Amino acid sequence: MRRQGTSPAMIMLLAAIAVLLAIIPLPFWVDVFRPAFPALVVLYFCTMAPYTGGIALAFFPGLALDVLEGSLLGQHALALSLIAYLAIRFHLMTRAKPLFEQSFLVLGALLIYEAVLWAIDGWTGHPLASTTRWLHTLVGAALWPLIVGVMGRFHAPQ
Repeated sequence: MRRQGTSPAMIMLLAAIAVLLAIIPLPFWVDVFRPAFPALVVLYFCTMAPYTGGIALAFFPGLALDVLEGSLLGQHALALSLIAYLAIRFHLMTRAKPLFEQSFLVLGALLIYEAVLWAIDGWTGHPLASTTRWLHTLVGAALWPLIVGVMGRFHAPQ
């Protein structure tokens, strides 16, 4: 019996939903706590199903996010591709950990993601935000067990 794998259409749909969740306008006090949904989806699929999406799963939603937000073209694509590479590289080690420990690894990946965006903003002369810029990394790491539970319903693990 052949085991059913993850549908590429489902992965693309979830990546598109994550991009849409990232660009929905919200009030400032809510927007500060909005997790980086595209980064969480990329981390999930690159960790749990690393051979289905790969780095392209990170690059194209990142490029779409750049276009839709009006940021420097390639900024989010580079940051998402970097954390996708790290997630694929260490996916066996990450999956062996309990969800609580995975949350700390996700926190590290989200901090790398935000540090790349922060560095590119600084190098290009864009105004650097206050410390509230980093709050969504904590929220994303805290939501990781919930993300794993919800996203696990959409694919068969490899």
